[in-house]
Amino acid sequence: MRSGFFRRIPVVLLQVGCAALLAMSASRASGGQEGASNAKQSHVALLDVPEKYLARPNPMEGELDSVAAGGKLYELHCAECHGRKAEGTRRAPSLMRQAVQQAAPGAIFYVLTNGVVRRGMPVWSKLPEPQRWQIVTFLKSLRAERNSIPGER
Repeated sequence: MRSGFFRRIPVVLLQVGCAALLAMSASRASGGQEGASNAKQSHVALLDVPEKYLARPNPMEGELDSVAAGGKLYELHCAECHGRKAEGTRRAPSLMRQAVQQAAPGAIFYVLTNGVVRRGMPVWSKLPEPQRWQIVTFLKSLRAERNSIPGER
């Protein structure tokens, strides 16, 4: 027989609550491996890039001035969420990850332009196209910079 309290709570709410408790306990039991799967999914937007962007070359690739300008733009628009060194924060993933560093420049440009609104990344289409390419150039330069540090990979 149910007590008066349980009569007032719909069965669905009880089921949802139990499912949430099970999920939380499973996450704790797995030693926080859920965070690892979230990390893998953090760059899932790169998988949704239309084909025409994947083949799009970076018109500013290799231009040192573009790297410097992109760094300044990154500091203004991206560092607050992705971290000063693109290492990631609680708000946004690392841009040093292999998924980003090995992505086609056009794919990064697409994600930068269209944002990932469902994950909190704003649309940056308001930035002029050359500035978006400068940010892409800067992000790609981080890979080369990281590879030049002994012991870092």
